[in-house]
Amino acid sequence: MNGIEAHTVYIGLGSNLDQPLVQVQHALHALSGLKDSELVAHSRLYASRPQGPQDQPDYVNAVACLRTQLTSQALLNALQSLEQAQGKVKQRHWGERVIDLDVLLFDDQVMDSDSLTLPHPCIAQRDFVLVPLLELAPELRCPRTGQAYHEALARLPEHFLDPCSPPRSVDPSSGAVS
Repeated sequence: MNGIEAHTVYIGLGSNLDQPLVQVQHALHALSGLKDSELVAHSRLYASRPQGPQDQPDYVNAVACLRTQLTSQALLNALQSLEQAQGKVKQRHWGERVIDLDVLLFDDQVMDSDSLTLPHPCIAQRDFVLVPLLELAPELRCPRTGQAYHEALARLPEHFLDPCSPPRSVDPSSGAVS
């Protein structure tokens, strides 16, 4: 980026429709091309059971770290545009979706507006956010409370996720799967 102040941002990604693994990978690719931003790193991909209605498919989740010159509101708008371009239609609260992109942390900002709350209010209750977030930044603390996120993870009464298996490859000459 061109010397203008850049913000460190963590984005939560999730999908449970239309090949969720592919959807999350597509969203990561889209984040790498986001205007005035740089995709610094992303976590492994994780499979997780739904924490909302149970009559929906399992999710694939990840967290991405960006450096951006966008404001928090401009970033939110850009993420919502990426979601729409990827086909997101919100059917119900905590329900199934093609893609979900949430601003988790934006530097150490604390914000409560009609459109954006920072830090994301549910980070400390969701292992599918905490595990990949801590994979990228193990010492992170909640800007609002000062609580270490690794402590929040240790206190969760239930866990819903597993690392996704690495993709299997097929040997083109023999057809063997490894």
